[in-house]
Amino acid sequence: MDFDGFYAVVSGANQWVLTRFDWLFSYASFAAVALVAWVVLSPLGSVRIGGPDAKPILNRWNWFAITLCTTIATGILFWGMAEPMFHIKAPPAYTGIDPYTEEASRFALSSMFMHWTITPYALYTVPALAFALTHYNLGRPYSLSGPLSVIIGKWATGRTGALIDAVGLYALVAGVAASLGAGVMTLVGGLEATTGLYDTVILRLIVTITIVLMFVISSISGLQRGIKILSDINVRFFLLLVLFVFVAGPTWQILSLGAESLGQYIVKFIPRSLALGDRAGADWTRDWTVFYFANWLAWAPVTALFLGRIGVGYTVREFVLFNLAAPATFGGVWMMVFGGAAIGADAAGGHGLVTALDARGPEAVAYALFNTLPFSQIVIGLFIALTFISFVTAMDSNTHSITSVCLKKLGPGQKRPRAERWVKIFWGALIGAVAFIMTSTTGIDGVRMLSNLGGLPGLFILIAMGAVVISLRYFWLDEIRAAEQPASAEKPARKEPAIQG
Repeated sequence: MDFDGFYAVVSGANQWVLTRFDWLFSYASFAAVALVAWVVLSPLGSVRIGGPDAKPILNRWNWFAITLCTTIATGILFWGMAEPMFHIKAPPAYTGIDPYTEEASRFALSSMFMHWTITPYALYTVPALAFALTHYNLGRPYSLSGPLSVIIGKWATGRTGALIDAVGLYALVAGVAASLGAGVMTLVGGLEATTGLYDTVILRLIVTITIVLMFVISSISGLQRGIKILSDINVRFFLLLVLFVFVAGPTWQILSLGAESLGQYIVKFIPRSLALGDRAGADWTRDWTVFYFANWLAWAPVTALFLGRIGVGYTVREFVLFNLAAPATFGGVWMMVFGGAAIGADAAGGHGLVTALDARGPEAVAYALFNTLPFSQIVIGLFIALTFISFVTAMDSNTHSITSVCLKKLGPGQKRPRAERWVKIFWGALIGAVAFIMTSTTGIDGVRMLSNLGGLPGLFILIAMGAVVISLRYFWLDEIRAAEQPASAEKPARKEPAIQG
């Protein structure tokens, strides 16, 4: 295979996306935040998903746990300690901030809040809400094209609908492959830190195959029905790890730096969101803020089908609370604790974490931090297990959506169990292959490029879903309020619950 030629093509496409659409990523992402706030305050906020008689299929804790594990995958584990090291050693030129200063630390952590709290979850909430209301309250098809039928009518069916679904699946492949690549790099870094194995292409291939096999086996064997339990355990271990690092790390510095950075994030939220002033067109903005928004947008369209499905029985305001406010708060706490601990440990240890970043890559930073804390080997083992389980859990929750979108294109004569099995094997193999090729040839640059290329179609789907939500408020609200979900309509979901997918 001509890897150099492949990289040149992908790199060129990535550069084209960044230079042409960086402004649209910024404006659309900010618009998503504003739209969600408007929905909460509008009459649409009191609507119950599924109709007045719909009953929830999840309690609030399980809903939060599954939503969180579905959306974060391995992202917070990989970037929570690595990202601030990039920012403190090389703040963007437009800020005029010197490296390794208190100003650089505040900029680094406020950037983490920008990239991991309100805006990303708004990108999930908008398409998820559009799907939930159109599917459960208006009876539109279980597909990405289903919600669009309320604004483009019959054009959302047939070949146009199939094309929309295909674009969404392409975006998901790129986004999930990027997350898998980050997870593989994290796991390889852990093996290197604990066993002495060297980071090689063969080791990355073995780790990739192992993750994909576990995901595929879980999907086709029915083990994914334990996603409710896995998510519950995952979140509890997340909270345990946060508490440990907060207590064992530089607690006062975490609190003081977190408070100062939060204030900076709030004050500069609008200019950062819209890339105003010197931020416009800056390489740093494209490499970081646009990269993150693109990655979330790549996941958002297909993941929205799952998030919308498990929100049935709750009101729109509750939907926003558990799909945006609660996970965004968790993300802020995670980044404050781990980002603050990493910055503090780096300063106290003569920039040892930055040295690990430069020498072995971003996947080594977490383990460099853990080695400064007590019980490091136990913590590292837990971190490796969380990384592995987090990605498998996230992919389990997307399995139902991927399969449902694909199966409606299969011939009606095919047996459903056989079709499901092969569809899941195909997607697992494809995602694994893409992740391995990019991470083994380009490393972290490959992860970034995959995110950007997957985020572009997700960006246009987000814009369309935003139009759907607005139309639901002004043209469909009476019909939504009048719709009632018969008890019998809930039974299929209970026989094959969303949490099994």
